[in-house]
Amino acid sequence: MANKHLAKARSVKNDEFYTQFHYIEKEINAYLEYDPCTFKDKVVLLPCDDPEWSHFTHYFILNFESLGLKKLISTCIELNGEPAKKFVMEKEDIGKVKPGKIHYECLEGNGDYRSMEITELRDEADIIVTNPPFSKFKDFFAWIMNGNKLFLVIGNQNAITYSEVFPYIKRNRVWLGATNFSEDMVFEVPEGVEVKQEYKEKAERLGYKGNYTRLGNSCWFTNLDHGRRHMPIPLMTTRDNMKYSKHKELRGKTGYSKYENY
Repeated sequence: MANKHLAKARSVKNDEFYTQFHYIEKEINAYLEYDPCTFKDKVVLLPCDDPEWSHFTHYFILNFESLGLKKLISTCIELNGEPAKKFVMEKEDIGKVKPGKIHYECLEGNGDYRSMEITELRDEADIIVTNPPFSKFKDFFAWIMNGNKLFLVIGNQNAITYSEVFPYIKRNRVWLGATNFSEDMVFEVPEGVEVKQEYKEKAERLGYKGNYTRLGNSCWFTNLDHGRRHMPIPLMTTRDNMKYSKHKELRGKTGYSKYENY
């Protein structure tokens, strides 16, 4: 059902799924646990994030000093009559900037990540972090890789199979993030967007009431290292597989003793 929901989003170009602060914090903490210096002295670009209300922007403002950032850049496209914006925070701004109370400047263009204006910011950045439009993931991914950048972005699990993405996974240049991709993620949607009742109820059970939906097949893609990549995969013995099999003829089969050591 989640696949159908995302397919519908692509067909009507409804790409406005806003990531919640909790998911950003949880994911990034996994990288910091593995390497506390992951973001130290780095320029971070958020190329799809309204500086005034994006949780990505808020997270990095609040954690600018603890992460040891060199510079934060947050941009967004021109949308619904709002101008394309750019917000920049540097070390001298620590303590002077608060989420939701920032001074931004208007971009010269429309803020599209493919524009020369944003591409120049990409080239300046060390790490790109964002939730790009679902319908443009292939193109956005290529834009990042063409810049040879470190990144942490959210996408559809199906992107693993894309011809533009899979070769990088195969060559171990890109991998999934630390958050288990079987875990539902809740996203805020704009006022008036139709959300299936079952998704709204699932979001409410997870603590999000209002204009929220859950997407069961979204995940993080990255080329930043994290500890989960190096954890051994827990395996079951042959005996355990037979014991917990759904097939009654195997579950009730005698002679487990010969599998005791496997």
